[in-house]
Amino acid sequence: MQSGNPALNQSVFLDAGSGTVSTSDHNAMTVAGTVNKTLFLLFLVVFTAAGTWLQLDLVNNPGGAMPYIIGGALGGLVLALVTTFKAEWAPVTAPAYAVVEGLFIGAVSALYELQYPGIVIQAAGLTFATMAAMLFAYRSGLVQATDGFKRGMYAALGGIFIVYLVSIVMNLFGSQVPYIHDNGLIGIGFSLFVVAIAALSFVLDFDMIEQGVNAGAPKQMEWYGAFGLTVTLVWLYIEFLRLLSKLQSD
Repeated sequence: MQSGNPALNQSVFLDAGSGTVSTSDHNAMTVAGTVNKTLFLLFLVVFTAAGTWLQLDLVNNPGGAMPYIIGGALGGLVLALVTTFKAEWAPVTAPAYAVVEGLFIGAVSALYELQYPGIVIQAAGLTFATMAAMLFAYRSGLVQATDGFKRGMYAALGGIFIVYLVSIVMNLFGSQVPYIHDNGLIGIGFSLFVVAIAALSFVLDFDMIEQGVNAGAPKQMEWYGAFGLTVTLVWLYIEFLRLLSKLQSD
């Protein structure tokens, strides 16, 4: 079965680990190597986001963030799709994705921070704490990527995707899906649900990376695994920003 994260497709890892690389070979994918590359991608995201934030003057030019948001979102989407379908390009496309996504996160974070001072550090702290908690839960066996767990996650992820897709289309026509973007009980409940699903996606990601290691995937696939984890981290961070902004709204 596939991971809930489209970037971490089991067939990609299994195809890459066709048995031509031994798991004891220094050219084989490892968990440690994937972690190191994930940290490098996160450094690129944070460095680019900080640079974007520092050069924005939203007090005098509130619209200055939009080119970074639109460009970062579109560029990130294109690079994510390319990496998903061309996993062997991940050593190049994954760092490029991290840089482009940093532009998006920097601009979005600056906008949220302007309206809700202190929200960015809260969202970032919650994001990494959640990832650490899910890693502990996975490694300790408290949460396992069973077939039933995966099926439930696929259904939830599919539902979220449809809601967000409808929301984007409605926004193009000057409307929006009612309630879910508000700071009422329904809006906060929806954000809590999405945050929970994003957090549980780490379990699927960890499981898929572990399968890649066990399958003897080549070392370049560490970039692919790191890319997938970065995608989930970025998604969770954005969802925490949305949730916290709702909780802090009047």
